[in-house]
Amino acid sequence: MSTSKNFKGVIPPVSTIFTEDGTFDTEGMGKLINNLITRGVDGLFFLGTGGEFSQLSVDERKQVAEYAVKEVNGRVPVLIGTGSTSTRDVLVLNEHAKKIGADGVVVINPFYMKLSEENLYHHYSRIAKAADLPVLLYNFPALTGQDLSADFILKLVKEHDSIVGIKETVDNINHIREVIHTVKGYKPDFSVLCGFEDLFLNTLSLGGDGIIAATGNFAPELSIDLYRSFRKEEYTKVLELNEQLTNLPAIYKLDSPFINVIKEAIAECGLEISTAVLPPSGKLSADKKEQLKKILSDIKLR
Repeated sequence: MSTSKNFKGVIPPVSTIFTEDGTFDTEGMGKLINNLITRGVDGLFFLGTGGEFSQLSVDERKQVAEYAVKEVNGRVPVLIGTGSTSTRDVLVLNEHAKKIGADGVVVINPFYMKLSEENLYHHYSRIAKAADLPVLLYNFPALTGQDLSADFILKLVKEHDSIVGIKETVDNINHIREVIHTVKGYKPDFSVLCGFEDLFLNTLSLGGDGIIAATGNFAPELSIDLYRSFRKEEYTKVLELNEQLTNLPAIYKLDSPFINVIKEAIAECGLEISTAVLPPSGKLSADKKEQLKKILSDIKLR
């Protein structure tokens, strides 16, 4: 297997669209996928946190992944989230992702049960050894309860060529700096992608590769323009865009989980989709919708 693929740029973690009765809405999903590709994203990540993977069965996750790969049809790289509390499920989903033509998988560490570092290493090692396509780690300690340290990541990368990058959904730039210094120092083409908008510019300036953040579902241009301007060394424009972008994470505080907020923002920004979410998530209240509209208006997104 070739592990030379370097995932970089702006890769939105795509919301999964459902009808009001909770069935997968292929029409709405196709509309969102094509809208994002048209707007110039560098890739698409399906079945992440905002993709509600944790609320879906293995078969439902396969259905979403298969539709996504088919609809994208090679126009941009496709990453599929395959993380689970069960190592066996990850192996099944990785095999399926390879079969349907995904470009890589993103594997969050198991949640609910905190693992010893030894057990966590064995979990990822088993996945990496069996993987027949590139693997990105997914570090989101606020939700998993367990951080992936730079030294731990380096140990995995040294042992497994299939591990090619990481999605860093952390609020500490020092952690990202350590991963860039430690892991990219060993493997320069290792992709480090941040998960929060207010750390994007810092990530790039430290040598990181891009962003996988939920606001890319409705405001990808802010991140795309910042990324491209940074590469062109147009730093005045970069700072202007960064000022807008760093105001966006305020929407994450409107509800927990924030899945409903992102879907409402997509609709508010002009794309007609169902904003239904799977339980135990619920619809965004009228009051919070008004707060969301104000945030979007202040940033001139509506």
